[in-house]
Amino acid sequence: MNENKSATQNKWDNIYSAADKQIGAAAQVLRENLHLLPASGKALDFACGLGANALLLAAQGLETHAWDISEVAVTRLMEETRARGLVIHGEARDLAARPPAPESFDVIVSAHFLERPLNPYLLAALRPGGLLFYQTFTLEKVEDEGPQNPEFRLGVNELLSMFPGLRVLVYREEGLVGDTTRGYRNKAMLVAQKM
Repeated sequence: MNENKSATQNKWDNIYSAADKQIGAAAQVLRENLHLLPASGKALDFACGLGANALLLAAQGLETHAWDISEVAVTRLMEETRARGLVIHGEARDLAARPPAPESFDVIVSAHFLERPLNPYLLAALRPGGLLFYQTFTLEKVEDEGPQNPEFRLGVNELLSMFPGLRVLVYREEGLVGDTTRGYRNKAMLVAQKM
């Protein structure tokens, strides 16, 4: 292990070093709700991983920042950014040690990352009128995708209470109701606006 890195940094660097070279698709919450994005502004892909959300935000014309604890992931994202002719400000950053500053972003996207103590920082980092796009895994699931540790999964309707004071624009969590072979399963999504 690199002595200058935390165990968490090394873990994620190893995961992204071994990962398929494909960036993948942006989060469903963002893809389905692109029409809600502002025409301009500053956006953050929080815990960006390989940066599919950041690439989509930059392609929409937003000044895009992408932060992740993994230097490997950010390096790969910056290579893809240059290949696509986009501009993204990527940074390998321990998000718990250095969360975003208050009122610094018009859009924040967080997908497949759940660190509850950071929620107040995300809320504070939104500028008035800013939008939060949030999607992550739920305890109610029909497949084994996502984290195995239940601490990193949302309880029923938990996402609705995680960001008090925001105006909910979009919410979806279908759980185990109805035909579980169809619909939006294993996750919850939220788009909300700071008033």
